[in-house]
Amino acid sequence: MILPLAATLDAGPDRIGGKAASLLAMARLGLPVPPAFVVPTDVARAWGTTGELPDGFAQQLMEGVRGLEAATGRQFGGADRPLLVSVRSGAAVSMPGMMETLLNLGLTARAAAGLAAETGSPDFVANVRAGFEAQYQACIGAVPDDAEAQLLAAVEAVMASWNSRRARRYRSHHGIPDDLGTAVTVQAMVFGNLCDRSGTGVLFSRNPITGEAEPWGEWLPRAQGEALVAGTHNAEPLERLAQAMPQVHAQLLAGARALEQTGRDAQDIEFTIEAGRLYFLQSRSAKRTARAAITMAMAMHDEGLLSRYEALARVTPEQLAAMLAPVLAEAGDTPVLATGTPASPGAGAGAAVTSAQEAERRAAAGDAVVLVRPTTSPEDVGGMLAAVAVVTEAGGATSHAAVVGRALGKPVVTGCGAGTLAVLAGRAITVCGASGRVFDGVLPLVQPTPAPALKRYRELAAAAGDEVRLAALAELGT
Repeated sequence: MILPLAATLDAGPDRIGGKAASLLAMARLGLPVPPAFVVPTDVARAWGTTGELPDGFAQQLMEGVRGLEAATGRQFGGADRPLLVSVRSGAAVSMPGMMETLLNLGLTARAAAGLAAETGSPDFVANVRAGFEAQYQACIGAVPDDAEAQLLAAVEAVMASWNSRRARRYRSHHGIPDDLGTAVTVQAMVFGNLCDRSGTGVLFSRNPITGEAEPWGEWLPRAQGEALVAGTHNAEPLERLAQAMPQVHAQLLAGARALEQTGRDAQDIEFTIEAGRLYFLQSRSAKRTARAAITMAMAMHDEGLLSRYEALARVTPEQLAAMLAPVLAEAGDTPVLATGTPASPGAGAGAAVTSAQEAERRAAAGDAVVLVRPTTSPEDVGGMLAAVAVVTEAGGATSHAAVVGRALGKPVVTGCGAGTLAVLAGRAITVCGASGRVFDGVLPLVQPTPAPALKRYRELAAAAGDEVRLAALAELGT
């Protein structure tokens, strides 16, 4: 029922989830991965049907924790070298940000005192505890001062999030079956917010916006991963990490190259640095724009990573159609109301609304709307689906709004600054995701010039005799 990571060698993502499968793949490559164990998908499916956990589940859960204690030399909920854990979802198909994640489980009063004594930093522990309690209360409720109770409740909350409204909406939009279920990964915590030589980040092995074959990403010094994804802090480009910790940066890029070669696809990699030591937390196929999908597929074919047929199959019909989605015509002297990070290309025009619920309601009535938020969270996915574009006050190119927007093919501009909502709310605006600008009024949109990679894709389809894709390209007028 409970599977240590080392015991999952023959288990696929359909049983242990994509999260654990990625941890296993990284460990096989010799990359530094915090120890973990997995609650398989069949447990969550049964729990979703009956509402009950299997007999002896709590005992088996703690047996898994004993394995983490042995691997780390720490004690879960203990006063001496306390062990904290994260609890994360892991569906077989990547659903970024759609299900619950809880960090720092096991932080009881006793463990907090022990961690403060170990690190010599009560301020660090107070910061961790505040974040833990806020996250736990928002997801589950009152925080018990008992490590085992915290963990059991967190595992159930993650399993329950498979059937949350946002997760169901995401699966429906992407055609993901509802009966897959999610695994639950329990992993020893490492702390990106421990000291000045700590941090968290996201690295893409290739640019997910343009498809260029260069590493691309952001990192946030002295922070945990949730701060980066939530977009509540302004992240720094990875070049800053190269300046601050060149050896860590080099190790990170080497790991990314190895993961791309073995995965035969561009990778989206989450990492944490604790006191100058790098840890890989996840690697998955990167969500990408339509332009990036075609550019990457053609490049990987030319590099010998993909066969002709694999390269053609990497580009979906929806991505082909998105390549010809309207873009902004010449803006002229139109006033620019906001400027931010160009996080997902394309253009969209409509009325600026400031809640996901209003976006869904007005879109259902036939209105074109732009969702404008301080940041987005999984609760905003319905509004993002309904909107023609998304704008946020905070966050960068790897925030929730950016990653989900690229997956949905929506123009996104992030990090426009505090006060953006007040400026834009209720106005008719045009969002240019390619330049990161938000214009006053509804501007004309035009058909784009087909990218060179699209021509290359047609040539490959013709060489393969792929009549289906040639017909799809002809229907698009390319």
